[in-house]
Amino acid sequence: MLKALVCDIDGTLTDENRRINTRAIETIRLLLDRDIPVVLASGNTICFLDAVARMIGTGGAAIGENGGVFQTGYDGDPVVTGDRSICLLAYDRLSSHFGDQGKNLIPYSMHLRYADVAFAKTIPAGEVRDVLADMPVKVIDTGFAIHLQSPGVSKGTALKELAPLLSLSPEDFLAIGDSDNDIEMLESAGYGMTMKNGTAGLKKVADCIIERSYGDGFSDGVLSALERFL
Repeated sequence: MLKALVCDIDGTLTDENRRINTRAIETIRLLLDRDIPVVLASGNTICFLDAVARMIGTGGAAIGENGGVFQTGYDGDPVVTGDRSICLLAYDRLSSHFGDQGKNLIPYSMHLRYADVAFAKTIPAGEVRDVLADMPVKVIDTGFAIHLQSPGVSKGTALKELAPLLSLSPEDFLAIGDSDNDIEMLESAGYGMTMKNGTAGLKKVADCIIERSYGDGFSDGVLSALERFL
């Protein structure tokens, strides 16, 4: 039997414009009212996740920066698992390369990140990968931004480290996401779901594909899982 939920935010609890789906929040609170733990997982910063978790009403457990950092709750220091130094070197190379072409990288929350580097999708991810092909860095296209992350770090690896600290195992979790950066999270969890708007790669590993998109699809999937598993 599943005991907890871990879920992505952008494209999962929101629509394509990052507007939060209120039905999705109501569904999460339905789980919380039944003492079912909820972990938020995102490519965003841990301080952003801390604020969102407080507004939703979860216990504060969260995975940020695509697994590069996580926390068990609101108290204590975040646990950093990624190596940001290589990401910064890669970002410097990108800045020089595309700067010579008159293209500017637009960084996101650079001073608030512990483990990765994120910037706007003003340059195709394929071009970014070509420039960094000889560097030990992972290029992640979340659909909303491009992230540079150290190899071997993902939402799935973070879930494996975080779960025991919550007296749970990764297999105790229902995982839901919409993008390729959620693949390892779904693979690590006991049961994985995605919505109609999920990527082709994610649909290949999901145990269930919900027929509706974005936040409404999330709600339909969680409510179905609540009846079947939780």
